[in-house]
Amino acid sequence: MQNNKTFWKNYLANAQFELSIADKTKVPLSWNEINYEPDFNKIYFILDGEGFLEINGKRYLPQPGELYLLPAETKQSYGVVNENTFLKYWCHFTAKLGDLHLFHILKAPVCIKSTNKQELQTIFKQLIYHSRQDSLSSEFRVHALLLQLIANILEHYEIDRLPINDNPSFKKMNIVLNYIEINLDGNITIEQLAQIANFHPNYFIKVFKEFTSYSPIQYINRRRMEKAKHLLTTTDSTVSNIADTLGMEVAYFSRLFREHTGFTATAYREMVTKVF
Repeated sequence: MQNNKTFWKNYLANAQFELSIADKTKVPLSWNEINYEPDFNKIYFILDGEGFLEINGKRYLPQPGELYLLPAETKQSYGVVNENTFLKYWCHFTAKLGDLHLFHILKAPVCIKSTNKQELQTIFKQLIYHSRQDSLSSEFRVHALLLQLIANILEHYEIDRLPINDNPSFKKMNIVLNYIEINLDGNITIEQLAQIANFHPNYFIKVFKEFTSYSPIQYINRRRMEKAKHLLTTTDSTVSNIADTLGMEVAYFSRLFREHTGFTATAYREMVTKVF
């Protein structure tokens, strides 16, 4: 179970998200679509009114205060049931892990009964506002707000219960990522990882990048730097000892850490320690 949890936490950290549109709408009586499969995900937060949603053959009658996730490339229908149509916040977005749709891998709940409606309304208001701005900071704010919305969905799903996808390549990547996590202090080679997955090295690199969005070396170095940041802020170990713990020469570790964070290891420790 712990290996499954470690895998998912590390794997989900590589997800890529992009907002297409966000808005608040009182839907018209013409709001209707039957059995279509959009190539993007949708989130609806129902404020008032009535209507129906149908996702993969299951029918829902959303109530005010409920949050709905409609995954990309799933059969969907929606429509009105009377003149009291939905008033809803909504957004369209992509969420991918490599070339895979995130919510095809995670069987996240379709309906969430929100316990904090005010928080969700605030997130949506800010998301709509910043998505319409053209400042340098707007994209960062939109990304952060979209992640908050998705976090509201995923916090209702226990990570310990997350399944390993039935796709054989996915299962092999689970084994590979766990191997990397356990052996961050060792000399991990492409050949070793490819052998674990029973793939030719060139094909392994392709599949690994599809699943994580990084080459194996990039991924390994990212995990090492994440572990280094954790050790710098939670232990008194010297930079040299931390480099040794990660199986790296201190000079190479120092250069890689600065490339990854923009700070020297010592400066990072001092900065984070002051904040907390």
